[in-house]
Amino acid sequence: MVMVFYGSNGKSNPVSMENKVEHQTENQITYDIHLPSDLGMLYKVRLGLQSLENNISQLSPRHFKIQNTATLDTFSLTINKTLPLSPNGDRWIEFPIQWPLKEALSVVTYHLTVFSRNILNERNLVHMTACIYGTHGDTGDRSLLQSLQNIQQGEKNESFLVILDAVDLGELEKIVLLISSKTDCKLEVKKLHVQEAAKEHPTYVFEVNEEFFVKANKPKIQREIPGAFVIRGGKQKNDIDNNLNNEGSQVKNLTEYTIKVYTGDKRGAGTDANVHIILFGNEDKSEVLQLSQSLEHQNPFERGKVDTFKIKTKKLGCLHSIEIGHDGKGFASGWFLEKVEITDAARNSVHCFNCNRSVDQSIITLYMLGF
Repeated sequence: MVMVFYGSNGKSNPVSMENKVEHQTENQITYDIHLPSDLGMLYKVRLGLQSLENNISQLSPRHFKIQNTATLDTFSLTINKTLPLSPNGDRWIEFPIQWPLKEALSVVTYHLTVFSRNILNERNLVHMTACIYGTHGDTGDRSLLQSLQNIQQGEKNESFLVILDAVDLGELEKIVLLISSKTDCKLEVKKLHVQEAAKEHPTYVFEVNEEFFVKANKPKIQREIPGAFVIRGGKQKNDIDNNLNNEGSQVKNLTEYTIKVYTGDKRGAGTDANVHIILFGNEDKSEVLQLSQSLEHQNPFERGKVDTFKIKTKKLGCLHSIEIGHDGKGFASGWFLEKVEITDAARNSVHCFNCNRSVDQSIITLYMLGF
C-alpha cells in the first residue's frame, strides 16, 4: 500500500506503508511517516496499491486517521472501500482532508472519453495510463484499459469511457499519457474528452492526433497533452462528438505533415530533452505537437542526424512560420538545430525553416525562406 499526500505547496513522493509502529491492535495498524515540511497545508490523500499490474492483491481500508505529532491536529475519515473498486477497476482512492475552520474540496466523478482507431483490439496487450492535471492537483496515473464502459466501435473509429473519482481538480490543464506494450504494435489516439459526470458541461478537449509505435519491453512512451479548448455548451459538444465519429469529416478536416528535423554535426549538438513544435499557416495554427517518435531513430535529435515525424492536425493553410523548443530535461539538454523541413501532403509542398543556432529551453520562432 502506498499513499501520496497533497499540500498547498505541492505533493509528496509515494509513501510506502512499511514503518509500522509497535503494539498494533488486531484491526488497526499505525504508521510513522515523515513528510516534507514544504508541502504546506495538506488538502488531500491518494491511497492505492503498490503494483498496478497485480490482479490478485486487494486492499480493504475501513478507517483513516492522520495526526500531526507536533501540533496534534487530527483528521479522521471512514472509508469502507475495497481496492480495486471493481474487477480490474481503479486501484486508487482519493479523499480530501478537512481541517478545523477550513472548507474541504469535494470528491468528483470524472468521465474520460478516449477517441481512437485501434486500441480496443490491443487492450489485452497494452498498458495505458493517464494523469489528469488541474489547478488543484492531479489524479496520479490511472489505468485507461482496465474497466471500460460505453464502448462504441465503427469501421474505422472507436471510443470508450473511463470513469474515475478524484478530489476536485479545478480547471483542467493537461493530461500525461503513458503507454507500454507486451508486443510491437501501432496505436492511434485522436482526442480525449474530460467532464464531470454530474454536469453536462464544461467538456475539456485534449487534441492528440498521433500514431504511437510501441515496442515490446521498451521504456514507456510518455506524452504531455495540453488542453486544446473547452466546450461550454451542450449543443456544441454534441456537434463535436458527431464529427469525431464521422470518418469522412475527420479526413476532410485533418492534414498530414511530414516534419524532418536536422540536428547539427558539431560537438554537443544533440539533446535528450523533449522537443515540441507549433505550425503557423495563413488560415490557422496547430496545437503544441510533441516530436518524440522518430521514424529513423529510437533516440531522436542526436548529433548529425535527421529525424522524421509524421503528424496530423487541422488544416492550417500555407505554412509561413514555426515555433520550436524543448523542456530542458535530460542530460546535456542543449541542442544545435540546423533546420526543419515540413512537407504538406495535401498541397504537395515543402517548406524549409533554417535555424543554424543553439536552442535553449525557451521557444524560438523560425520563418520560411522567402517569407
